[in-house]
Amino acid sequence: MFETESGSVNVKIELEVGRLTPVQLNALLLHLPVDITFVDEQDTVLYYSQTRDRIFTRIPAVIGRKVQDCHPSPSVDVVERILGAFKAGERNSAEFWIQTGGKFILIRYLAVRDDNGQYLGCLEVTQDVTAVRKLEGQQRLLDWK
Repeated sequence: MFETESGSVNVKIELEVGRLTPVQLNALLLHLPVDITFVDEQDTVLYYSQTRDRIFTRIPAVIGRKVQDCHPSPSVDVVERILGAFKAGERNSAEFWIQTGGKFILIRYLAVRDDNGQYLGCLEVTQDVTAVRKLEGQQRLLDWK
C-alpha cells in the first residue's frame, strides 16, 4: 500500500496528460508488457518494475546504487559509453537482442529528456519478443478461442 506524506492514498499525481493515484500508477507500471528500469542523470538506479515474469532479476538493494555497480566489470565500459553518448546528446537510444532460455529478448536503452532536451536519465526497457517475431499477416478481429 502507498502512503503520501499526508498519509492519504487518494492524492492524485499530476501528469502531463491526466492524473493517477500512486496505487493506479504502480499498477499501470506493473501491467506493462515490458520490464523497465530508470537510472537518473547521476547514474543512480531510482526505479525498476517488479513484474511477475521479469526477465532479468532485480533486487531492492539496487535502488540508490550506481548503475555501473550493477553490471559485471566486462560490460561497464559499454554502460559508460551509452550513458556518455546520452548525456552529450549524441544518441537517444541503444538496442541489443539476445537469445536465452528459448526466448528472444529485446533490450532497449532510451535517453529520457525534458521538454528542453535536458538529460534526465536512462530508461531500460526489456521485452520477450519471441511471440511477436512469429506474427504473420494480420488479425483485425477479436479471436478468443
